[in-house]
Amino acid sequence: MYLRHILNNIHFFAGMLLLNIDTAIDKGSFCISRNDEVIAFEVTESRNEQAGWLHQAIHNAFKQNDLDFHQLDAVAVSNGPGSYTGLRIGLSTAKGLCYALNKPLICINTLQIIAAAVELQAKRYICPMIDARRMEVFTALFDKNLTLIKEPFATILNEESFSDILKEDHIIFTGNGSEKFRSLIKDNVNAEIVENNIDARNMIALSLKYYQKKISQMLHIVNHITLKMYIYLKKKYK
Repeated sequence: MYLRHILNNIHFFAGMLLLNIDTAIDKGSFCISRNDEVIAFEVTESRNEQAGWLHQAIHNAFKQNDLDFHQLDAVAVSNGPGSYTGLRIGLSTAKGLCYALNKPLICINTLQIIAAAVELQAKRYICPMIDARRMEVFTALFDKNLTLIKEPFATILNEESFSDILKEDHIIFTGNGSEKFRSLIKDNVNAEIVENNIDARNMIALSLKYYQKKISQMLHIVNHITLKMYIYLKKKYK
C-alpha cells in the first residue's frame, strides 16, 4: 500500500504545474507555472487588499486558463521573514489548498527569493535585505549559486556591516531594505545596490527545484523498496 501511494504521487519532470504565492513584503502576488513557463500572473499593490483578493483571484486564474485545481503538482509559498499579516494570508491560503487537494506544500524563505531575483547578476555574493524600519534589516548571505553562506539574521546597519567581506569580495545588496545601506558603503567598488521588487514569478525556479528534489527522494525510496522486494521474492522462489 505504501509503495502504491508513492507511485501514485510521482510525476516525472514533464509539465509540472505549480502555484506560487508571495505575500511576504510590500505587495501580494501569485503565478501559475508549468515548468519554467508562466501561465498566469496576478498582483495587488495594496497590502490591505490581500486577504479579500488572493483566494478569489487564484480561482479566477484557474478558470480563465481552463485549469482544474487537481492538476496542480504542488503549491509554493514565501514563508518569511516579512509582514506578519501578509505571511498569515499567504500561508493560510497555501495550506488550505494543499489540505483540500492533498498536494505537497513547498515553503521558501523570502530572503532566498529576493536573492534568486538577481542571481544572474552576481559575481560572488548576494545579500538580500528586508526593511525592518529605521536602520534595521532582516538579511542573509548567499553565494552566486544561491548556496546559503550565512543564516538569516536581524541587524542594524552601520559603516562596519559586511566590511570584512567587502575588503576582498563583491556583494550585491538587494531587496527593499538595501537602499538605506547606500549611504554607508560610500565608494566601495565591491558593493553594489540593485533595487528589485520581487513577486511570485521569482519563485518559479526555486519551487521547481524543491519539487524535483522531493520527487527524486521519493524515487530513491521506490527503488529501495523494489530492490528489497526483489531480494525477498528471489529468496522465496529460488
